Formats: sequence, C-alpha cells, structure tokens
Amino acid sequence: MKKTLKTYLLLTMALTIAACTDDESFSTSPSNVLTFSKDTVCMDTIFSRVPSSTREFWVFNHSDDGIRCSSIRLQNGNQTGYRVNVNGVYLGEAQGFQINNEEIRKGDSIRVFVELTSPLNNQDKPQLVSDNLIFNLESGVQQKVNLKAWSWDAEMMRDVVISDEYTLGGEKPTVIYGGITVNGNATLTIPAGKTVYFHADAGIDVHGRLVCDGEQGKEVVLRGDRLDNMFDYLPYDGVSGQWKGITIHENSNDNILNYTDLHAANDGITCLSDTFRTDYSTTQLTIKNSTIHNCKGYGVYGFNSKMILENTLISNTLHESLLTYGGDVDVNFCTIAQFYPFDAARGAALYFSHEADEAQFPNMRLHVRNSIITGYAEDVIIRKDKETINVDCVFDHCLLRTDETNDGEHFIDNTFEDIEDTEVAGWKNFKTVDTDMLRYDFRLAETSLAIDKASAEAPAPAYDRDGNPRDGNPDMGCYEYIPQTDQEQDGTQTPEQNGIKKKTRKSL
Repeated sequence: MKKTLKTYLLLTMALTIAACTDDESFSTSPSNVLTFSKDTVCMDTIFSRVPSSTREFWVFNHSDDGIRCSSIRLQNGNQTGYRVNVNGVYLGEAQGFQINNEEIRKGDSIRVFVELTSPLNNQDKPQLVSDNLIFNLESGVQQKVNLKAWSWDAEMMRDVVISDEYTLGGEKPTVIYGGITVNGNATLTIPAGKTVYFHADAGIDVHGRLVCDGEQGKEVVLRGDRLDNMFDYLPYDGVSGQWKGITIHENSNDNILNYTDLHAANDGITCLSDTFRTDYSTTQLTIKNSTIHNCKGYGVYGFNSKMILENTLISNTLHESLLTYGGDVDVNFCTIAQFYPFDAARGAALYFSHEADEAQFPNMRLHVRNSIITGYAEDVIIRKDKETINVDCVFDHCLLRTDETNDGEHFIDNTFEDIEDTEVAGWKNFKTVDTDMLRYDFRLAETSLAIDKASAEAPAPAYDRDGNPRDGNPDMGCYEYIPQTDQEQDGTQTPEQNGIKKKTRKSL
C-alpha cells in the first residue's frame, strides 16, 4: 500500500512539474506574436491640460507558447502627456516609463489603460498628439499600438464674476469651471459664433443682463465640456445633464438669446421673478431663433416672469419642456417636442398654472400662436386647476397633442392630433425621432399636420429657425417644411421601432 502511494505521489509530482514546465515555456520564435484588441487607441478631442477619460485595450497571446516582452514602453517617454498602466504597473518616472520582462503565458492576456493630459500646443486649432506604445518581444520582434488624440488649447476660467460690461470673445474655446455670475447692473455679452464649454459644476447666474448675440450661421453655443464619447455612437454632448444651465434671477430684465443653441444642461433656462409681481410691462427674457434641447430637468422654467419665445425649439426634457407659474408669456412659431429618451416618466411638453404652493397669480397670461406642442404621451399639455380661475390663455393656429375641445374662446383654429390614430402620432411630424441612436431632427416631415396651417394674417417672422423664408401660407412651428431631395431619406421611427413606451397623462 505504501509503495503504491509513493508511486502515485511521484507520478503526480512529475505531471505537475511537466505541466508547470509546459505553462512556463517561453518562445523566442519570431512567428509567435501578440494580438491586440485595438491597433489604435483614439482619445477623441480633448482640451490641453485637462485629463482625458480612460481608454483601455487587451493584449492577447494566442500562440502555443508563452511570450516574454523584454520591454513595454512609450516611444516618446513622458514628452506627449500620455499615461499608461500595463497589467497593474504604471509606466511612470520610477519605472523609467517602461516595464521590463513582462510575461504573457499561452492563452493568457493582459489589460492596458491609457490616459492623456496634453501640454499646451500654442495653436488656435486642435493639434494631433500621437505616441506609440512599443512592445519589444524577447524574439526581437517589435509590435506597437498607436495612441492619438486631438488637443485643443482653451481659455480656462473659474468662478467668473461680471461686474461691468463684458464680452466673452476670443478665438480659442472658453471652458468655465464653477460658473459665471453676472452682477446687477452688469451685462455679459456672448458674441456670434462663440462656443462656451461648461464643466459639470458650472452654469450662468444672471442678476444683471445676459445677451447671447448669435446670427444665422454663426450661433452662440452653450454646452458641456466633455468632448469624448460615452459609447461609439453617443458623444457625451448627446447626454443630458452635462452642466447646470442658466438662472435668471428676479430684478434681472431684458435678457436676450438670439440664434443660440443650448443643450445637454440640467435645467436649460430658469427665469425667476417676484411672487407679488403684477406689472408685466418689463420683459425679463426674450428667446428667438434658438434651440433648447436634451435637458435633465426643465427646458424653460418661468416663475411669474414675462417671457417672449419666437422661432424657437424646446425639445426632450426630463421634466416639463416649458413650464410657467403665472407670468406673461408669448409663444409664437415655436416647436415644443417632448420625446425625452432616458426616462419614460418624462414630464409634459407644456405645463402652466395660476398658482404655485401658496402664491396666486390672477393676472397670468399665456398666448401660444402658430406653434407645435407634441410628444409621446397622449396628452402633453397640463393645466392645473383650470376651473378655479379665468386665466388669460389662448392657443391660436397651433398643432396640439391634447384632448380636442369646443372652447372657442381659448382655442382658435387649432389642429388636434388624433391620439388614437398612429398615422398621425406626434413623431410623424418630424424628419427623425430615433431613440435607438439618440438622433433627432425636428424639421417638418412630409407627413406633418403643421404644414400650411399657421395663420397667414398674424405677423410672422420673415424667416424660420434655419433662415428659410416663410411664404404666404406659413407652417406651424419653428421650421418651414422643405421638401426632401431624392438623396435624402426620412429617418422617422415609431415608438415600437425605437423601444419607447408612451406615457399617458390626461389633463386639459
């Protein structure tokens, strides 16, 4: 019995040694090489001196023997700003920016992480920052993975306070940390063609005056500062909640956004006023020829404020796209489209009320003309306690997704979508509502009920949101219908195609 056990133990040890020897054999044959999950690691565009997000790739050994790397190193050392971690080891100064004798057994793999903080390039345009991660195999074979990014010098501003007349210009992009505060009696002007990038902690607080002075073809753009992608098909710029948005405080008047693209904020614009205000002779906020899109809160939130909205798109918000408690609000030739993709519990396209908590606004006025108000839900217009007070609200020559009414005093020559008929569903009005790829184009589709339905008698802006002239039979909303060419295709999808569940809210 003891002899048998001894023989068994010796045999087991021999097999174990043989197995270990086989597993730990490393080839020096040039035919045995590594395989990479990526041959190029692209960091997208980043701002100089701002750390990038982390990229990663895998290194595989698919050969029948182990492969030993005599060194893995950055070709340019620490000159380009790349930081690399190979299999848990950071290639820093202490390592001489390389790792030696890294072993990858047959059938095994290692993981590599890459980040970049690029130095200033002293140019106005983005510049290519490239390096190679070199794998020198013990066989003498050299393999490499290319690292590349576009680095863009920017003016970094933190906790900005505007106390006088100030124009936020300059050829380089401006990145804001902490936010901008416009003091009372001060004016911040953002000129045509300027893009301002806001970090996640940043927004604009206006106690004085804000003027976004864009022009057709040279818009002011207000957006988050992430230039990279969350997924291959989705840039962070397409994700809501990337920055704080704009807050206009009480006693701030004559704020103007013209040809301005504000997107991916928390609340797009919050306009606040005194609870006891009854005189609406002074306009707090005018928005014309602008876009407020993809907000994680409200699109435009008004509290007892006087606001004018014209030729403007407000779309895709988690809470209400346009909400007003009290105030005096004019909406003309606007498109309010509520197709927020990230939460089926999205708010209404329009919500208005004559009261907020204990506050009452008996002089409230809301006039909506020549506009489109639609979305996924069967009813996208919510009015609170409509029977308790005679609020001055008028919907005139609008396309509305709400219950049809015979109220000829407040609803004049409107077109109501048939919520039971999928052929006239809200998304059918627009060229593209694609929630799979998060792509939206709220220009009018050929199937839109808004075409030629706006008032031909009421004053209309001479041009639409895109600068197209409005004819004698103008279309509802901020865009005139432009027939598609033979090369263009309609990307409109139904909720069944894009996986959206409609939210039902009954009210008006």
